[in-house]
Amino acid sequence: MIESHTRKAKFMELKPYCCSAKENDYIEVTEWSNGIGFDVNINDQKHISLTWGQYEALQVLVNYKE
Repeated sequence: MIESHTRKAKFMELKPYCCSAKENDYIEVTEWSNGIGFDVNINDQKHISLTWGQYEALQVLVNYKE
């Protein structure tokens, strides 16, 4: 059986947000069709896949203050 899905994706240029970004560098986030996570692509060179729980844990670690 073949299934067809529409996935939510968001795209933006990195230059306004990243001091090391070059012209036309970009980031794209695409939600998984099952809704439990997302893929991040940066310039087709870096790829990260996270569940929403992994993302939440990452936010806790990034924002942790001693």
